[in-house]
Amino acid sequence: MGNLLGSYTAHTDTFARDNLPPQDLWPTFLLDRPEFQYPDRMNCAAELLDKPIEKGWGNRPCLRTRRETWSYAHLKAQTDRIAHVLVDELGLKPGNRVLLRSANNPMMVACWFAVAKAGGVVVATMPLLRAKELAVIIEKAEINLALCDERLIEEMEGAKEAAPRLERICAFNGSGEPGTGAELEDLMRGKPAHFDALDTSADDVVLIAFTSGTTGKPKGTMHFHRDVMVICDATPPHVLRIQAKDVFIGSPPLAFTFGLGGLVLFPMRFGASTVLLEKATPPALLEAIPEFGATTLFTAPTAYRAIMTAVEEAAPHRGDALKSLRNCVSAGETLPKATFDAWKQMTGIACIDGLGSTEMLHIFIAAPPEKMRGGATGYPMPGYEAKIVDDDMNDLPPGEVGRLAVRGPTGCRYLADDRQTVYVRQGWNLTGDAYSMDEDGYFHFAARADDMIISAGYNIAGPEVEDCLLEHAGVAECAVVGVPSEDRGTIVKAYIVLRSGYEAEPALTEEMQNFVKNRIAPFKYPREIEFVDVLPKTETGKIQRFKLRETP
Repeated sequence: MGNLLGSYTAHTDTFARDNLPPQDLWPTFLLDRPEFQYPDRMNCAAELLDKPIEKGWGNRPCLRTRRETWSYAHLKAQTDRIAHVLVDELGLKPGNRVLLRSANNPMMVACWFAVAKAGGVVVATMPLLRAKELAVIIEKAEINLALCDERLIEEMEGAKEAAPRLERICAFNGSGEPGTGAELEDLMRGKPAHFDALDTSADDVVLIAFTSGTTGKPKGTMHFHRDVMVICDATPPHVLRIQAKDVFIGSPPLAFTFGLGGLVLFPMRFGASTVLLEKATPPALLEAIPEFGATTLFTAPTAYRAIMTAVEEAAPHRGDALKSLRNCVSAGETLPKATFDAWKQMTGIACIDGLGSTEMLHIFIAAPPEKMRGGATGYPMPGYEAKIVDDDMNDLPPGEVGRLAVRGPTGCRYLADDRQTVYVRQGWNLTGDAYSMDEDGYFHFAARADDMIISAGYNIAGPEVEDCLLEHAGVAECAVVGVPSEDRGTIVKAYIVLRSGYEAEPALTEEMQNFVKNRIAPFKYPREIEFVDVLPKTETGKIQRFKLRETP
Protein backbone atom coordinates (compact mmCIF):
# COMPACT_ATOMS: atom_id res chain seq x y z
CA MET A 1 0.00 0.00 0.00
CA GLY A 2 1.33 3.44 -0.81
CA ASN A 3 -0.86 6.28 0.37
CA LEU A 4 1.63 8.54 2.12
CA LEU A 5 3.61 11.38 0.63
CA GLY A 6 7.14 10.24 -0.02
CA SER A 7 10.32 12.17 -0.74
CA TYR A 8 10.71 15.88 -0.17
CA THR A 9 8.87 18.14 -2.58
CA ALA A 10 10.71 20.21 -5.17
CA HIS A 11 7.94 22.82 -5.05
CA THR A 12 8.82 26.14 -3.49
CA ASP A 13 5.20 27.18 -4.03
CA THR A 14 3.53 24.49 -1.94
CA PHE A 15 -0.08 25.52 -2.63
CA ALA A 16 -0.96 22.21 -4.30
CA ARG A 17 0.55 20.01 -1.62
CA ASP A 18 -0.87 22.20 1.14
CA ASN A 19 -4.37 21.80 -0.32
CA LEU A 20 -4.36 18.05 -0.73
CA PRO A 21 -7.03 16.40 1.42
CA PRO A 22 -5.89 15.00 4.77
CA GLN A 23 -4.23 11.68 4.15
CA ASP A 24 -6.78 9.80 6.23
CA LEU A 25 -9.35 10.83 3.60
CA TRP A 26 -7.32 9.50 0.68
CA PRO A 27 -8.35 6.27 -1.01
CA THR A 28 -6.16 3.24 -0.56
CA PHE A 29 -3.48 3.21 -3.25
CA LEU A 30 -2.33 -0.14 -4.64
CA LEU A 31 1.21 0.32 -5.90
CA ASP A 32 2.81 -3.06 -5.28
CA ARG A 33 2.91 -4.31 -8.88
CA PRO A 34 6.41 -4.31 -10.47
CA GLU A 35 5.37 -1.97 -13.30
CA PHE A 36 4.42 0.72 -10.76
CA GLN A 37 7.80 0.82 -9.04
CA TYR A 38 9.17 4.26 -9.97
CA PRO A 39 12.09 6.16 -8.45
CA ASP A 40 11.27 8.57 -5.63
CA ARG A 41 12.56 11.46 -7.74
CA MET A 42 10.89 11.56 -11.13
CA ASN A 43 9.61 14.13 -13.61
CA CYS A 44 7.01 12.70 -15.99
CA ALA A 45 8.01 15.12 -18.77
CA ALA A 46 11.57 13.83 -18.68
CA GLU A 47 10.28 10.25 -18.72
CA LEU A 48 8.09 10.86 -21.77
CA LEU A 49 10.36 13.28 -23.67
CA ASP A 50 13.99 12.82 -22.70
CA LYS A 51 13.95 9.05 -22.34
CA PRO A 52 12.66 8.50 -25.91
CA ILE A 53 15.57 10.53 -27.25
CA GLU A 54 17.97 8.40 -25.22
CA LYS A 55 16.33 5.31 -26.75
CA GLY A 56 17.05 6.62 -30.24
CA TRP A 57 13.48 7.63 -31.04
CA GLY A 58 14.33 11.26 -31.81
CA ASN A 59 13.56 11.08 -35.55
CA ARG A 60 10.32 9.18 -35.16
CA PRO A 61 7.11 11.08 -35.92
CA CYS A 62 5.34 12.09 -32.72
CA LEU A 63 2.66 14.72 -33.38
CA ARG A 64 0.95 14.89 -36.77
CA THR A 65 -1.33 17.52 -38.25
CA ARG A 66 -2.33 18.27 -41.83
CA ARG A 67 0.14 21.16 -41.80
CA GLU A 68 3.16 19.63 -40.10
CA THR A 69 4.70 16.66 -38.35
CA TRP A 70 6.76 17.05 -35.20
CA SER A 71 9.36 14.40 -34.41
CA TYR A 72 10.10 13.43 -30.83
CA ALA A 73 13.29 15.52 -31.06
CA HIS A 74 11.42 18.58 -32.33
CA LEU A 75 8.77 18.29 -29.61
CA LYS A 76 11.50 18.07 -26.99
CA ALA A 77 13.32 21.11 -28.40
CA GLN A 78 10.13 23.20 -28.48
CA THR A 79 9.18 22.04 -25.01
CA ASP A 80 12.58 22.95 -23.62
CA ARG A 81 12.52 26.41 -25.20
CA ILE A 82 9.09 27.05 -23.65
CA ALA A 83 10.38 25.82 -20.28
CA HIS A 84 13.20 28.39 -20.50
CA VAL A 85 10.63 31.09 -21.26
CA LEU A 86 8.50 30.04 -18.30
CA VAL A 87 11.43 30.20 -15.89
CA ASP A 88 13.62 32.96 -17.35
CA GLU A 89 11.01 35.37 -18.75
CA LEU A 90 7.73 34.65 -16.98
CA GLY A 91 9.13 33.94 -13.52
CA LEU A 92 7.64 30.49 -13.01
CA LYS A 93 8.47 29.03 -9.60
CA PRO A 94 8.24 25.29 -8.91
CA GLY A 95 4.69 24.52 -7.85
CA ASN A 96 3.08 27.53 -9.60
CA ARG A 97 -0.11 26.64 -11.45
CA VAL A 98 -0.26 27.48 -15.16
CA LEU A 99 -3.57 27.54 -17.04
CA LEU A 100 -3.48 26.23 -20.62
CA ARG A 101 -6.19 27.17 -23.12
CA SER A 102 -6.09 25.71 -26.59
CA ALA A 103 -7.59 23.22 -28.97
CA ASN A 104 -5.66 20.02 -29.70
CA ASN A 105 -2.45 21.06 -31.47
CA PRO A 106 1.31 20.52 -31.10
CA MET A 107 1.92 23.80 -29.24
CA MET A 108 -0.64 22.78 -26.63
CA VAL A 109 1.29 19.54 -26.07
CA ALA A 110 4.62 21.37 -25.90
CA CYS A 111 3.22 23.83 -23.35
CA TRP A 112 1.86 20.95 -21.24
CA PHE A 113 5.23 19.25 -21.07
CA ALA A 114 7.10 22.52 -20.57
CA VAL A 115 5.08 23.37 -17.47
CA ALA A 116 5.64 19.87 -16.10
CA LYS A 117 9.33 19.87 -16.93
CA ALA A 118 9.87 23.22 -15.21
CA GLY A 119 8.18 21.90 -12.07
CA GLY A 120 4.89 23.73 -12.53
CA VAL A 121 1.37 22.37 -12.18
CA VAL A 122 -0.69 22.09 -15.38
CA VAL A 123 -4.30 23.27 -15.35
CA ALA A 124 -5.56 22.56 -18.87
CA THR A 125 -8.96 23.93 -19.87
CA MET A 126 -11.31 23.18 -22.74
CA PRO A 127 -11.42 25.77 -25.51
CA LEU A 128 -15.22 25.95 -25.26
CA LEU A 129 -15.21 27.32 -21.70
CA ARG A 130 -16.37 30.89 -21.24
CA ALA A 131 -14.80 33.66 -19.17
CA LYS A 132 -17.10 33.00 -16.22
CA GLU A 133 -16.12 29.34 -16.06
CA LEU A 134 -12.42 30.09 -16.51
CA ALA A 135 -12.52 32.67 -13.72
CA VAL A 136 -13.85 30.08 -11.26
CA ILE A 137 -10.95 27.76 -12.10
CA ILE A 138 -8.42 30.59 -11.81
CA GLU A 139 -9.64 31.49 -8.34
CA LYS A 140 -9.97 27.90 -7.15
CA ALA A 141 -6.43 26.94 -8.22
CA GLU A 142 -4.93 30.39 -7.49
CA ILE A 143 -3.47 30.80 -10.97
CA ASN A 144 -1.28 33.78 -11.91
CA LEU A 145 -0.16 32.75 -15.41
CA ALA A 146 -1.95 31.45 -18.49
CA LEU A 147 -0.64 30.23 -21.86
CA CYS A 148 -3.38 30.72 -24.43
CA ASP A 149 -3.83 30.12 -28.14
CA GLU A 150 -4.09 33.62 -29.62
CA ARG A 151 -7.33 32.64 -31.38
CA LEU A 152 -8.98 32.06 -27.99
CA ILE A 153 -7.71 35.15 -26.24
CA GLU A 154 -11.03 37.01 -25.94
CA GLU A 155 -12.61 34.79 -23.29
CA MET A 156 -9.24 34.56 -21.54
CA GLU A 157 -9.09 38.35 -21.26
CA GLY A 158 -12.64 38.30 -19.94
CA ALA A 159 -11.60 35.77 -17.31
CA LYS A 160 -8.71 38.00 -16.28
CA GLU A 161 -11.12 40.87 -15.69
CA ALA A 162 -13.34 38.63 -13.57
CA ALA A 163 -10.40 37.05 -11.73
CA PRO A 164 -7.65 39.69 -11.30
CA ARG A 165 -5.50 37.08 -9.60
CA LEU A 166 -4.47 36.12 -13.14
CA GLU A 167 -1.58 38.51 -13.74
CA ARG A 168 -0.25 37.41 -17.11
CA ILE A 169 -1.59 35.87 -20.30
CA CYS A 170 1.05 34.77 -22.80
CA ALA A 171 -0.41 34.02 -26.23
CA PHE A 172 0.95 31.42 -28.63
CA ASN A 173 0.31 30.45 -32.24
CA GLY A 174 -1.60 27.20 -32.08
CA SER A 175 -2.61 27.17 -35.74
CA GLY A 176 0.83 26.38 -37.11
CA GLU A 177 0.31 29.00 -39.80
CA PRO A 178 3.72 30.36 -40.86
CA GLY A 179 4.53 33.96 -40.03
CA THR A 180 1.91 34.32 -37.33
CA GLY A 181 4.06 33.77 -34.27
CA ALA A 182 2.59 35.21 -31.08
CA GLU A 183 4.30 36.44 -27.91
CA LEU A 184 5.40 33.00 -26.72
CA GLU A 185 7.11 32.23 -30.03
CA ASP A 186 8.86 35.62 -29.87
CA LEU A 187 10.15 34.82 -26.40
CA MET A 188 11.27 31.35 -27.51
CA ARG A 189 13.65 32.73 -30.15
CA GLY A 190 17.22 32.26 -29.07
CA LYS A 191 16.34 30.06 -26.11
CA PRO A 192 18.36 26.84 -25.77
CA ALA A 193 16.81 23.66 -27.12
CA HIS A 194 17.74 21.87 -23.90
CA PHE A 195 16.27 22.28 -20.43
CA ASP A 196 17.14 20.11 -17.47
CA ALA A 197 13.90 18.86 -15.97
CA LEU A 198 13.34 19.95 -12.40
CA ASP A 199 14.21 17.18 -9.98
CA THR A 200 10.64 16.73 -8.79
CA SER A 201 9.41 14.14 -6.37
CA ALA A 202 7.36 11.35 -7.94
CA ASP A 203 4.55 12.51 -5.65
CA ASP A 204 4.73 16.20 -6.48
CA VAL A 205 1.48 17.41 -8.03
CA VAL A 206 1.87 17.94 -11.79
CA LEU A 207 -1.77 18.18 -12.90
CA ILE A 208 -4.98 19.69 -11.57
CA ALA A 209 -7.76 18.43 -13.82
CA PHE A 210 -11.11 20.09 -13.27
CA THR A 211 -14.43 18.33 -13.49
CA SER A 212 -17.92 19.56 -12.71
CA GLY A 213 -19.75 17.91 -9.86
CA THR A 214 -23.49 17.55 -9.49
CA THR A 215 -23.71 21.08 -8.09
CA GLY A 216 -21.84 22.56 -11.04
CA LYS A 217 -19.07 23.78 -8.75
CA PRO A 218 -15.83 22.60 -10.35
CA LYS A 219 -13.71 20.08 -8.50
CA GLY A 220 -9.96 20.09 -9.03
CA THR A 221 -8.54 16.58 -9.09
CA MET A 222 -4.85 16.52 -8.22
CA HIS A 223 -2.48 14.03 -9.80
CA PHE A 224 1.22 13.36 -9.24
CA HIS A 225 4.08 12.78 -11.66
CA ARG A 226 3.82 9.12 -10.66
CA ASP A 227 0.13 9.01 -11.62
CA VAL A 228 0.89 10.18 -15.15
CA MET A 229 3.26 7.27 -15.61
CA VAL A 230 0.94 4.77 -13.91
CA ILE A 231 -1.88 5.29 -16.43
CA CYS A 232 0.61 4.66 -19.24
CA ASP A 233 1.78 1.42 -17.66
CA ALA A 234 -1.55 0.07 -16.41
CA THR A 235 -4.26 -0.26 -19.06
CA PRO A 236 -2.46 0.33 -22.43
CA PRO A 237 -0.11 -2.70 -22.33
CA HIS A 238 -2.98 -5.04 -21.54
CA VAL A 239 -5.66 -3.58 -23.79
CA LEU A 240 -4.05 -1.65 -26.65
CA ARG A 241 -0.71 -3.48 -26.99
CA ILE A 242 0.79 -0.40 -28.59
CA GLN A 243 3.42 -0.71 -31.32
CA ALA A 244 5.76 2.02 -32.54
CA LYS A 245 4.05 2.02 -35.94
CA ASP A 246 0.65 2.80 -34.40
CA VAL A 247 -1.02 6.10 -35.27
CA PHE A 248 -3.52 7.40 -32.70
CA ILE A 249 -6.43 9.70 -33.51
CA GLY A 250 -9.52 10.89 -31.69
CA SER A 251 -11.92 13.59 -30.59
CA PRO A 252 -11.50 14.25 -26.84
CA PRO A 253 -9.86 17.57 -25.91
CA LEU A 254 -6.48 17.31 -24.25
CA ALA A 255 -8.00 19.11 -21.27
CA PHE A 256 -10.01 15.90 -20.69
CA THR A 257 -7.83 13.28 -19.04
CA PHE A 258 -9.37 10.80 -21.51
CA GLY A 259 -7.86 12.84 -24.34
CA LEU A 260 -4.58 13.57 -22.57
CA GLY A 261 -3.93 9.89 -21.99
CA GLY A 262 -5.33 8.46 -25.19
CA LEU A 263 -3.91 11.02 -27.62
CA VAL A 264 -0.61 12.05 -26.00
CA LEU A 265 0.67 10.06 -23.05
CA PHE A 266 -0.10 6.54 -24.25
CA PRO A 267 1.40 6.78 -27.76
CA MET A 268 4.46 8.65 -26.47
CA ARG A 269 5.16 6.05 -23.81
CA PHE A 270 5.61 3.46 -26.56
CA GLY A 271 7.20 5.53 -29.32
CA ALA A 272 4.07 5.77 -31.47
CA SER A 273 2.55 8.91 -33.04
CA THR A 274 -0.74 10.77 -32.77
CA VAL A 275 -2.88 12.87 -35.09
CA LEU A 276 -4.12 16.11 -33.54
CA LEU A 277 -7.32 17.51 -35.01
CA GLU A 278 -8.57 20.83 -33.66
CA LYS A 279 -12.13 20.07 -34.78
CA ALA A 280 -12.48 16.32 -34.60
CA THR A 281 -16.08 15.97 -35.74
CA PRO A 282 -17.21 12.55 -36.99
CA PRO A 283 -16.86 13.64 -40.66
CA ALA A 284 -13.38 15.02 -39.92
CA LEU A 285 -12.37 11.77 -38.23
CA LEU A 286 -13.74 9.70 -41.12
CA GLU A 287 -11.66 11.76 -43.54
CA ALA A 288 -8.50 11.76 -41.43
CA ILE A 289 -8.41 8.05 -40.49
CA PRO A 290 -7.47 6.85 -44.00
CA GLU A 291 -5.44 9.99 -44.73
CA PHE A 292 -3.05 9.28 -41.84
CA GLY A 293 -3.48 5.51 -41.72
CA ALA A 294 -4.73 5.75 -38.15
CA THR A 295 -4.69 2.50 -36.20
CA THR A 296 -6.16 3.54 -32.83
CA LEU A 297 -9.29 5.63 -32.42
CA PHE A 298 -10.45 7.32 -29.20
CA THR A 299 -13.92 8.88 -29.26
CA ALA A 300 -17.42 8.73 -27.74
CA PRO A 301 -20.31 6.39 -28.63
CA THR A 302 -22.18 9.19 -30.38
CA ALA A 303 -19.24 9.69 -32.74
CA TYR A 304 -19.07 5.99 -33.53
CA ARG A 305 -22.74 6.08 -34.49
CA ALA A 306 -22.26 9.18 -36.64
CA ILE A 307 -19.21 7.68 -38.36
CA MET A 308 -21.17 4.54 -39.21
CA THR A 309 -23.97 6.62 -40.68
CA ALA A 310 -21.49 8.53 -42.83
CA VAL A 311 -19.84 5.30 -43.98
CA GLU A 312 -23.18 3.78 -44.95
CA GLU A 313 -24.00 6.87 -46.99
CA ALA A 314 -20.69 6.47 -48.82
CA ALA A 315 -21.51 3.02 -50.25
CA PRO A 316 -20.37 1.08 -52.28
CA HIS A 317 -16.99 1.61 -50.57
CA ARG A 318 -18.53 0.79 -47.24
CA GLY A 319 -15.97 0.48 -44.47
CA ASP A 320 -12.91 1.01 -46.68
CA ALA A 321 -12.12 4.30 -44.92
CA LEU A 322 -11.78 2.44 -41.61
CA LYS A 323 -9.63 -0.49 -42.73
CA SER A 324 -6.43 0.88 -41.14
CA LEU A 325 -7.95 0.76 -37.65
CA ARG A 326 -6.75 -1.89 -35.23
CA ASN A 327 -8.09 -0.63 -31.88
CA CYS A 328 -11.14 1.49 -31.10
CA VAL A 329 -11.77 2.90 -27.63
CA SER A 330 -15.05 4.39 -26.48
CA ALA A 331 -15.44 6.39 -23.26
CA GLY A 332 -17.26 9.37 -21.82
CA GLU A 333 -20.56 7.49 -21.65
CA THR A 334 -21.57 3.86 -21.79
CA LEU A 335 -21.35 2.13 -25.19
CA PRO A 336 -24.77 0.73 -26.12
CA LYS A 337 -24.77 -2.90 -27.19
CA ALA A 338 -26.45 -1.96 -30.47
CA THR A 339 -23.58 0.41 -31.28
CA PHE A 340 -21.00 -2.20 -30.25
CA ASP A 341 -22.62 -4.81 -32.47
CA ALA A 342 -23.05 -2.50 -35.46
CA TRP A 343 -19.44 -1.28 -35.27
CA LYS A 344 -18.12 -4.83 -35.07
CA GLN A 345 -20.26 -5.88 -38.02
CA MET A 346 -19.01 -2.96 -40.11
CA THR A 347 -15.30 -3.03 -39.18
CA GLY A 348 -14.67 -6.44 -37.61
CA ILE A 349 -13.34 -4.60 -34.53
CA ALA A 350 -14.73 -5.13 -31.04
CA CYS A 351 -14.86 -1.61 -29.63
CA ILE A 352 -13.31 -1.23 -26.17
CA ASP A 353 -15.82 0.34 -23.78
CA GLY A 354 -13.53 1.90 -21.20
CA LEU A 355 -14.73 3.29 -17.88
CA GLY A 356 -12.59 5.98 -16.31
CA SER A 357 -13.00 9.22 -14.42
CA THR A 358 -11.11 12.44 -13.94
CA GLU A 359 -10.65 11.48 -10.29
CA MET A 360 -8.95 8.21 -11.30
CA LEU A 361 -7.14 9.99 -14.17
CA HIS A 362 -8.00 7.42 -16.83
CA ILE A 363 -9.64 4.10 -17.67
CA PHE A 364 -9.69 1.46 -14.94
CA ILE A 365 -12.35 -0.97 -16.24
CA ALA A 366 -12.09 -2.29 -19.80
CA ALA A 367 -11.10 -5.41 -21.71
CA PRO A 368 -8.90 -6.19 -24.71
CA PRO A 369 -10.85 -6.54 -27.98
CA GLU A 370 -10.87 -10.32 -27.97
CA LYS A 371 -12.48 -10.33 -24.50
CA MET A 372 -14.98 -7.51 -25.01
CA ARG A 373 -18.63 -8.41 -24.65
CA GLY A 374 -21.36 -6.21 -26.08
CA GLY A 375 -23.32 -4.52 -23.31
CA ALA A 376 -20.54 -4.99 -20.75
CA THR A 377 -17.87 -2.45 -19.86
CA GLY A 378 -15.25 -5.05 -18.97
CA TYR A 379 -13.35 -5.94 -15.82
CA PRO A 380 -10.79 -4.15 -13.60
CA MET A 381 -7.49 -3.51 -15.28
CA PRO A 382 -4.30 -4.97 -13.72
CA GLY A 383 -3.58 -3.11 -10.50
CA TYR A 384 -7.22 -2.10 -9.96
CA GLU A 385 -9.96 -3.68 -7.87
CA ALA A 386 -13.70 -3.01 -8.19
CA LYS A 387 -16.84 -4.14 -6.45
CA ILE A 388 -20.54 -3.32 -6.16
CA VAL A 389 -21.72 -1.97 -2.82
CA ASP A 390 -24.88 -0.64 -1.23
CA ASP A 391 -25.22 2.76 0.42
CA ASP A 392 -23.58 1.40 3.59
CA MET A 393 -20.58 0.02 1.66
CA ASN A 394 -21.72 -3.59 2.04
CA ASP A 395 -20.71 -5.85 -0.85
CA LEU A 396 -23.55 -6.86 -3.17
CA PRO A 397 -23.76 -10.25 -4.92
CA PRO A 398 -23.38 -10.75 -8.68
CA GLY A 399 -26.34 -9.51 -10.70
CA GLU A 400 -27.47 -6.92 -8.17
CA VAL A 401 -27.26 -3.22 -9.07
CA GLY A 402 -25.44 -0.97 -6.64
CA ARG A 403 -22.73 1.65 -6.38
CA LEU A 404 -19.44 1.06 -8.18
CA ALA A 405 -16.44 1.19 -5.86
CA VAL A 406 -12.88 1.03 -7.19
CA ARG A 407 -9.32 1.35 -5.92
CA GLY A 408 -5.92 0.96 -7.49
CA PRO A 409 -2.68 2.82 -8.26
CA THR A 410 -4.56 6.09 -8.93
CA GLY A 411 -7.34 7.73 -6.98
CA CYS A 412 -9.23 10.81 -5.91
CA ARG A 413 -7.50 13.72 -4.20
CA TYR A 414 -9.63 16.83 -4.52
CA LEU A 415 -8.18 20.31 -4.25
CA ALA A 416 -9.48 21.75 -0.94
CA ASP A 417 -12.96 20.28 -1.36
CA ASP A 418 -15.31 18.78 1.22
CA ARG A 419 -16.67 16.48 -1.49
CA GLN A 420 -13.61 14.28 -0.92
CA THR A 421 -15.66 12.42 1.68
CA VAL A 422 -18.42 11.81 -0.88
CA TYR A 423 -16.14 10.31 -3.52
CA VAL A 424 -13.90 8.35 -1.13
CA ARG A 425 -15.27 6.04 1.56
CA GLN A 426 -13.40 3.38 3.50
CA GLY A 427 -10.47 3.64 1.10
CA TRP A 428 -12.60 3.10 -2.02
CA ASN A 429 -13.42 5.57 -4.80
CA LEU A 430 -17.17 5.83 -5.47
CA THR A 431 -17.49 6.93 -9.08
CA GLY A 432 -21.15 7.99 -9.03
CA ASP A 433 -22.11 5.13 -11.35
CA ALA A 434 -24.68 2.43 -10.70
CA TYR A 435 -23.37 -0.92 -11.96
CA SER A 436 -23.83 -4.64 -11.58
CA MET A 437 -21.25 -7.41 -11.87
CA ASP A 438 -21.99 -10.75 -13.51
CA GLU A 439 -20.76 -14.19 -12.47
CA ASP A 440 -17.73 -13.86 -14.78
CA GLY A 441 -16.57 -10.61 -13.18
CA TYR A 442 -17.71 -8.35 -16.02
CA PHE A 443 -19.23 -5.02 -15.00
CA HIS A 444 -22.47 -3.76 -16.57
CA PHE A 445 -23.57 -0.11 -16.50
CA ALA A 446 -27.03 0.67 -15.10
CA ALA A 447 -27.21 4.45 -14.63
CA ARG A 448 -25.53 7.50 -13.23
CA ALA A 449 -26.12 7.75 -9.49
CA ASP A 450 -26.22 11.56 -9.41
CA ASP A 451 -27.45 14.55 -11.40
CA MET A 452 -24.55 14.48 -13.85
CA ILE A 453 -25.65 14.37 -17.47
CA ILE A 454 -23.24 12.69 -19.88
CA SER A 455 -24.03 13.80 -23.41
CA ALA A 456 -21.89 12.85 -26.42
CA GLY A 457 -19.00 12.23 -24.02
CA TYR A 458 -19.28 15.57 -22.23
CA ASN A 459 -20.01 15.79 -18.50
CA ILE A 460 -22.72 18.38 -17.85
CA ALA A 461 -23.93 19.32 -14.39
CA GLY A 462 -27.68 19.89 -14.51
CA PRO A 463 -27.69 22.45 -11.66
CA GLU A 464 -25.13 24.57 -13.51
CA VAL A 465 -27.46 24.82 -16.52
CA GLU A 466 -30.33 25.60 -14.17
CA ASP A 467 -28.38 28.43 -12.55
CA CYS A 468 -27.67 29.90 -15.96
CA LEU A 469 -31.30 29.68 -17.10
CA LEU A 470 -32.49 31.33 -13.91
CA GLU A 471 -30.55 34.44 -14.90
CA HIS A 472 -32.94 34.89 -17.84
CA ALA A 473 -35.64 37.41 -17.03
CA GLY A 474 -38.39 35.11 -18.28
CA VAL A 475 -37.57 32.11 -16.10
CA ALA A 476 -39.44 31.76 -12.82
CA GLU A 477 -38.36 28.20 -12.06
CA CYS A 478 -36.58 25.47 -13.96
CA ALA A 479 -35.25 21.95 -13.68
CA VAL A 480 -32.72 20.29 -15.96
CA VAL A 481 -32.41 16.55 -16.55
CA GLY A 482 -30.89 14.20 -19.08
CA VAL A 483 -33.21 12.44 -21.50
CA PRO A 484 -32.39 9.63 -23.97
CA SER A 485 -31.26 10.58 -27.46
CA GLU A 486 -30.52 8.26 -30.36
CA ASP A 487 -27.81 10.56 -31.70
CA ARG A 488 -26.07 11.73 -28.50
CA GLY A 489 -26.93 9.03 -25.97
CA THR A 490 -28.37 11.64 -23.62
CA ILE A 491 -29.26 15.28 -24.13
CA VAL A 492 -29.95 18.15 -21.76
CA LYS A 493 -33.64 18.96 -21.38
CA ALA A 494 -34.97 21.92 -19.42
CA TYR A 495 -38.42 22.17 -17.88
CA ILE A 496 -39.23 25.86 -17.41
CA VAL A 497 -41.95 27.74 -15.58
CA LEU A 498 -42.28 31.18 -17.17
CA ARG A 499 -42.78 34.50 -15.47
CA SER A 500 -45.92 36.43 -16.31
CA GLY A 501 -45.68 38.37 -19.53
CA TYR A 502 -43.77 35.64 -21.39
CA GLU A 503 -45.39 33.33 -23.91
CA ALA A 504 -44.27 29.77 -24.61
CA GLU A 505 -43.28 29.91 -28.26
CA PRO A 506 -40.44 28.65 -30.50
CA ALA A 507 -38.75 32.05 -30.62
CA LEU A 508 -38.45 32.07 -26.83
CA THR A 509 -37.03 28.55 -26.84
CA GLU A 510 -34.31 29.61 -29.27
CA GLU A 511 -33.65 32.78 -27.28
CA MET A 512 -33.11 30.81 -24.07
CA GLN A 513 -30.90 28.26 -25.78
CA ASN A 514 -28.68 31.04 -27.12
CA PHE A 515 -28.74 32.70 -23.70
CA VAL A 516 -27.14 29.59 -22.21
CA LYS A 517 -24.68 29.15 -25.10
CA ASN A 518 -23.36 32.68 -24.58
CA ARG A 519 -22.79 32.27 -20.85
CA ILE A 520 -21.41 28.79 -20.34
CA ALA A 521 -19.78 26.23 -22.64
CA PRO A 522 -22.09 25.81 -25.65
CA PHE A 523 -22.23 22.00 -25.37
CA LYS A 524 -24.16 22.45 -22.10
CA TYR A 525 -27.18 24.20 -23.59
CA PRO A 526 -30.62 22.52 -23.34
CA ARG A 527 -31.32 20.90 -26.67
CA GLU A 528 -34.93 20.49 -25.60
CA ILE A 529 -37.04 22.96 -23.61
CA GLU A 530 -40.51 22.23 -22.35
CA PHE A 531 -42.54 25.02 -20.79
CA VAL A 532 -44.68 23.80 -17.88
CA ASP A 533 -47.09 25.36 -15.40
CA VAL A 534 -45.52 23.71 -12.34
CA LEU A 535 -42.58 21.49 -11.42
CA PRO A 536 -43.07 18.33 -9.33
CA LYS A 537 -41.87 18.92 -5.77
CA THR A 538 -41.69 17.24 -2.39
CA GLU A 539 -43.58 18.56 0.62
CA THR A 540 -40.45 20.45 1.60
CA GLY A 541 -40.26 22.13 -1.80
CA LYS A 542 -37.45 20.10 -3.38
CA ILE A 543 -37.84 19.53 -7.12
CA GLN A 544 -38.40 15.85 -7.92
CA ARG A 545 -36.19 15.51 -10.97
CA PHE A 546 -36.70 11.77 -11.07
CA LYS A 547 -40.35 12.39 -11.99
CA LEU A 548 -39.24 14.58 -14.89
CA ARG A 549 -36.89 11.84 -16.08
CA GLU A 550 -39.84 9.44 -16.05
CA THR A 551 -41.98 11.80 -18.14
CA PRO A 552 -42.64 10.19 -21.56
